[in-house]
Amino acid sequence: MSGDDPRDHARKTAEGLGYLSGFGNEHSSEAVPGALPHGRNSPQRAPLGLYAEQLSGTAFTEPRAHNRRSWLYRIRPSAAHPAFTRVDNGAIRTAPFTESVPDPNRLRWNPLPEPAPGTDWLAGLWTLGGNGDATQRTGMAVHLYHANSSMTDRVFSDADGELLIVPEHGGLLLRTEFGLLHAEPGHVALIPRGVRFRVELLDESARGYVCENYGAPFQLPDLGPIGANGLANARDFKAPVAAYEDADGPVEVVNKFCGNLWAATYDHSPLDVVAWHGNHVPYVYDLRRFNVIGTISYDHPDPSIFTVLTSPSDTPGLAGVDFVVFAPRWLVGEDTFRPPYFHRNVMSEYMGLIEGAYDAKAEGFVPGGGSLHNMMSAHGPDHETFEKASAAELKPQRIDDGLAFMFETRWPVTATEQAATAGHLQRGYDDVWQGLERHFRP
Repeated sequence: MSGDDPRDHARKTAEGLGYLSGFGNEHSSEAVPGALPHGRNSPQRAPLGLYAEQLSGTAFTEPRAHNRRSWLYRIRPSAAHPAFTRVDNGAIRTAPFTESVPDPNRLRWNPLPEPAPGTDWLAGLWTLGGNGDATQRTGMAVHLYHANSSMTDRVFSDADGELLIVPEHGGLLLRTEFGLLHAEPGHVALIPRGVRFRVELLDESARGYVCENYGAPFQLPDLGPIGANGLANARDFKAPVAAYEDADGPVEVVNKFCGNLWAATYDHSPLDVVAWHGNHVPYVYDLRRFNVIGTISYDHPDPSIFTVLTSPSDTPGLAGVDFVVFAPRWLVGEDTFRPPYFHRNVMSEYMGLIEGAYDAKAEGFVPGGGSLHNMMSAHGPDHETFEKASAAELKPQRIDDGLAFMFETRWPVTATEQAATAGHLQRGYDDVWQGLERHFRP
């Protein structure tokens, strides 16, 4: 990259960022000293001539432990904008997914093809499928993205749900109303419902996954018998410090609302929050900091032990969507088949791969690709993995060469028409289980 390349500046900015530590904390931050009011949220005249504005991610009356809201102190109020008008949805689709029927077959995709020149993150969003109903705030959607251009004079927000962004290739600088986040492959970034942001690329291109969660905001799972520590530690989640843009000029603001994209041209940047406090905030998390819990005797704990974040439903223990990571770890189980076991599940599983290889699939499951195993579809290790693991010497084994994840949801995932007919859909996925021969010896 040349010295004049804007990605050089973006990367230097990303590498120098500071953060606020902790998941779900009541954070506060000001980019200019004195911008935060003291003793009240909405004084008669906010400091420094700013406007006070509350952003509510949950209903006012939800229990305190679940309530999400932040107070923003901004140069102009969000209400100061022209009318929104419909724009083309591109490859973005939203629940309810009715253009095709739920498919009980096991499905697997290669990575998205290269995008057309000039494709930014928003234009490169491509919906694979999902469930529920965004207008009823239930369910989720699986998207992928591929981009080779930064969003310029363009800002996006999603009224339908929060966005969990999982980079697989290429770093991202996320400029949000609250400040800046730096997300590289191996990180995840979460943008809460309604928060405006812009995505700048730090490399020539970027590719990854997005979980759009229509339901209750993601939270850390309860630990139960594990105790007070383990899995994802709250302190490792990083929220941005306040940073603002005081810029005039046309900016396209795109809003996803009830499944459609709407746009308005502002005469200023809406990323103009000078100070803020609250707990409805974006954050970034390094998946390699996940504290893996596993067996030190025999058998596998269920893969739910790898849950990073969960969106609870009205049934205790039954998530609208769980985010699960298969991070580097030791395998030491005695007399145990160590790869993931053969399984049929009431939950539906979309799995992606960030780097390396997945220990249940010897080939075909590649970084940037993904697989969908809907509820009660039989799945497990392929033939080659089964034969190798069944004969392996059971010495301590370190899994270092792979970083996989899963979006697991209580409802079937209906693939979009574009996903069901995509050229990068693998037509021979069922073949990986061929050759699993009869070994029964009565």
